[in-house]
Amino acid sequence: MGNHSVSMIGVLFSLLCIASEAEYVAYKDPKRPVNVRVRDLISRMTLDEKIGQMVQIERATATADIMKNYYIGSILSGGGSVPAPQATAQTWINMVNEFQKGSLATRLGIPMIYGIDAVHGHNNVYGATIFPHNVGLGVTRQDFCTRVNTFVLITRDPYLLKRIGAATALEVRATGIPYSFAPCIAVCRDPRWGRCYESYSEDHRIVQMMTEIIPGLQGTPPKNYPKRYPFVAGKRNVAACAKHFVGDGGTTRGINENNTVISRNGLMSIHMPAYINSINKGVATVMVSYSSWNGIKMHANRDLVTGFLKNTLKFRGFVISDWQGIDRITSPPHANYSYSVHAGVHAGIDMVMVPYDFKEFIDDLKFQVNNNIIPMTRIDDAVWRILRVKFIMGLFENPYADQSLVNQLGSQAHRELAREAVRKSLVLLKNGKSAHAPLVPLPKKAPKILVAGTNADNLGHQCGGWTIQWQGVSGNDLTRGTTILSAIKSTVDPTTQVIFNENPNPNFVKSGGFSYAIVIVGEPPYAETFGDSTTLTITEPGTSTITNVCGALKCVVIVVSGRPLVIEPYLAKIDALVAAWLPGTEGQGIADVLFGDYGFTGKLARTWFKSVHQLPMNVGDPHYDPLFPFGFGLTTKPRRGTEY
Repeated sequence: MGNHSVSMIGVLFSLLCIASEAEYVAYKDPKRPVNVRVRDLISRMTLDEKIGQMVQIERATATADIMKNYYIGSILSGGGSVPAPQATAQTWINMVNEFQKGSLATRLGIPMIYGIDAVHGHNNVYGATIFPHNVGLGVTRQDFCTRVNTFVLITRDPYLLKRIGAATALEVRATGIPYSFAPCIAVCRDPRWGRCYESYSEDHRIVQMMTEIIPGLQGTPPKNYPKRYPFVAGKRNVAACAKHFVGDGGTTRGINENNTVISRNGLMSIHMPAYINSINKGVATVMVSYSSWNGIKMHANRDLVTGFLKNTLKFRGFVISDWQGIDRITSPPHANYSYSVHAGVHAGIDMVMVPYDFKEFIDDLKFQVNNNIIPMTRIDDAVWRILRVKFIMGLFENPYADQSLVNQLGSQAHRELAREAVRKSLVLLKNGKSAHAPLVPLPKKAPKILVAGTNADNLGHQCGGWTIQWQGVSGNDLTRGTTILSAIKSTVDPTTQVIFNENPNPNFVKSGGFSYAIVIVGEPPYAETFGDSTTLTITEPGTSTITNVCGALKCVVIVVSGRPLVIEPYLAKIDALVAAWLPGTEGQGIADVLFGDYGFTGKLARTWFKSVHQLPMNVGDPHYDPLFPFGFGLTTKPRRGTEY
């Protein structure tokens, strides 16, 4: 009896050991290498589960049950897609976590990744800090000269961008979101393009410098980290997305989603370099462009997406389509969806931003795999890349939001950083009708000053497109911030009377007894195709305001726009001219420089043309004849208190 008991205990012990071993799952072990975890997880996945990982759907389509039943790998918020008007960070977190519960309830518990267009701060979210758009940030580069032996080395300081990236990451994470579709590293070669403000410069070298925003968003990889391998430091960082691959800024006549006609050498030397920088900095994802290269849609360009990006550049993150990007492979869009699915996936797109009819995509892709039209190796490559990024990000260990970051949204520290960015993004193009009589810095103390123009008291126009709504919003109710008019009022001496008249008539101007005027004009907000323009004119009554005011008073004209606009016909009447681009919510930064608390330092990162008939015209072109050349910008020194 005793021996029998011992034998039974031994059998039970063996069974327990076997059960314990069976319970060990390599992909759930954070101590195992990422590739081991990915390999183990893929080996357990069905075709349905693999295809689900390749799908990204819009939040308005998603539910926890859909995430669970279709194994959906990702959700996004399109421009203006929010859980509620003026939603708080906690409301965002609750929504994202609810979707995540559905994903974690699947057989394998693979977390979804939520993405959003945080392209100049967390711009979809009420109360977030809105930074200047990229067109202004490209101006912020600074030169530092260092003498080494007999040589003078000129280096650049792009670390403002890194700090902006880190601040943006914190605000995105504050809402429970771990993935931002930024930065846009387009090289805009024609300002008629409606997305030109999303580009840092017409010069690829500046765009390359500005990729320093990527280690701000994702964190800086350690020195021994593998080259060209995606990197996200942790819960205070987000996965970034270099976009739009490739040549989106070079389309004919600047028409959005059009054809970029350029040699391979031209494509590689102008539009490709910033992708190399981005990949070397560990960017996690790359988004494909709607545009074509020499007639071939980028969403169907296997030579560039798989052949060059993945095989030559050794990019190891995942490639994502743009919104309904594969649909637009055909003209009209969605005309032959089965073909579009095949062409896009075969080209090398790993995750498809569907974003609505995901069942059609899943059914089409599954049919093509089951019938050997698309090989399983292509599916496995896509899923491997997606899972690699999710493991590197720590999503399996930390799938839910970190509640401790809620107060990062719109924090004062981030607003101060945005204010600094505004100051450094301003370009002084003219200062006085003669060099001996500069107008700026303006005196804070004056009996009465006039502020005029459609963009003086309009926060939405300051922020531009991709702010709260996809196309942006006009007015002052869209979010929290400081208009330029409010900034002026808070900066001048308490005894200075500030009179605002959006479009004053000549009699009002002449009889007002004003010491000087500040005229703030430009463009309304727009995004993508809606911003394409063949005329590039200041929105009326802007030019009338310039004529009425500057014809009678000393005036500073501030142009709030996403690109250079036609200004030459009015330049003789203007005493001082400032390009403010799209500064975002922190309008106080403009007043800081205008009144001399800080000096003007910005240098044009875009050529300012004389006439649209010159376009496209970029620095280095043989027919280069600008109004203000690339790199131009007058400087001023800060005033001391006794000089006001």
